[in-house]
Amino acid sequence: MDLDRFDRQLLNLVQQDSSQTAEQLAEHVGLSPSAIQRRLKRMREQGVIIRDASVLDPRAVGRPTFFVVSLEIERERPELLAQLREWLTKRVEIQQVFYVTGETDFVIIATARDTEAFDAMMSQLMQENPNVRRFTTNVVLGLVKQGLTIPIPPTEE
Repeated sequence: MDLDRFDRQLLNLVQQDSSQTAEQLAEHVGLSPSAIQRRLKRMREQGVIIRDASVLDPRAVGRPTFFVVSLEIERERPELLAQLREWLTKRVEIQQVFYVTGETDFVIIATARDTEAFDAMMSQLMQENPNVRRFTTNVVLGLVKQGLTIPIPPTEE
């Protein structure tokens, strides 16, 4: 999809705060509220905007602990990878999953109420996914930056 400068401005604005009204967005972009609504609808329909979400304070909802996990698998057979991906996708504790190059095969960002809950999840992962050879875990000591925004330059680079 070709994105013009208005689309790019809109994408940056809604990534920062998707609760802004079309009127508020129109003030920043210089288009009418109805034009803003049409553009956002089009970008949702075309899959540029996948979903809108609220960012929560993890401590306020009882999920103060984060873990960065590296998984190493035994074999890269498609059916075993599909099974593991499905398992990881279904777990609400797992926020992000990256299939990566290097010494490990997957890097996972997970959250839990405490280390015991995390340990229980990882035990279940190992039991239900025998293709996982091993995992290493880094406990996050402090959250420095949290976000999923994609930088959108004002013009196409």
